[in-house]
Amino acid sequence: MISPIVLILGLFLVLPILTIVMVSFWDYNEYSFFPAFIFDNYTYLLTSKVTLATYLKTLKFTLLTWFFCTIIGFTVAYYLAFHVRSLTWQIALFLVCTIPFWTSNIIRMISWIPFLGRNGIANNTLLELGLIEEPLEWLLFSDFAVVLAFVHLYALFMVVPVFNTMMRIDKSLVEAARDAGASGFQVLTNVIIPLSKPGLMIGSIFVVTLVMGDFITVRFMSGGQSASVGRVISNEIGLLQYPAAAASAVVLLCTVLIMISIMMRFVDIRREL
Repeated sequence: MISPIVLILGLFLVLPILTIVMVSFWDYNEYSFFPAFIFDNYTYLLTSKVTLATYLKTLKFTLLTWFFCTIIGFTVAYYLAFHVRSLTWQIALFLVCTIPFWTSNIIRMISWIPFLGRNGIANNTLLELGLIEEPLEWLLFSDFAVVLAFVHLYALFMVVPVFNTMMRIDKSLVEAARDAGASGFQVLTNVIIPLSKPGLMIGSIFVVTLVMGDFITVRFMSGGQSASVGRVISNEIGLLQYPAAAASAVVLLCTVLIMISIMMRFVDIRREL
């Protein structure tokens, strides 16, 4: 019974990963790459200060995006699950959240450029209100713009699992806590948040993996002033340095797996669900 899924996963998941691992030990020059068994790609990658700086920058984007997505996702899911009583309105408002996802990521990301630009809507509005005397340069082509785009792109990946988990919470538990004299904040911290941990963890895994592997958002929204691991891999592929790109991909994969393993220690998703 498990043969079909094993075959599919082996063909489309395990085999590509093994191929990447194999190519990561190959050698290359300015014109081509060829089979070998060397550790130079990993040696250079793991001892380079550029690699460390790039990973720190990527982790910075990941943590900031995860924080804001968690705040937004939990707030939206909580409102839909506990303050909207009608199932029809819950479905309608949830669909409203998905409307931006009816277009491609690139279109939604680029749509921020005319809004945040030096002569964009945001700067012009602030100038007309007299809140600033000259346009703000850091709104676009900066780390702020990168994080803003990431949050816009991936917030729904936090909303969906948290909302799904909250809808499974027995409302009588909330009523029992209130009958016992718990305040709204105590109900939130002692009942709702603990029972929402599986959804928060699933959303966190989605956000972390997507941000760690992203490269196009950093390229466009930073104006080429910031780097990420995904962008480094993209540049190496563009230069036909496939073994170096494969080594970078293996290290990135291991890093993401370690982060997911750490997150999984805080909650047993299989048991909770």
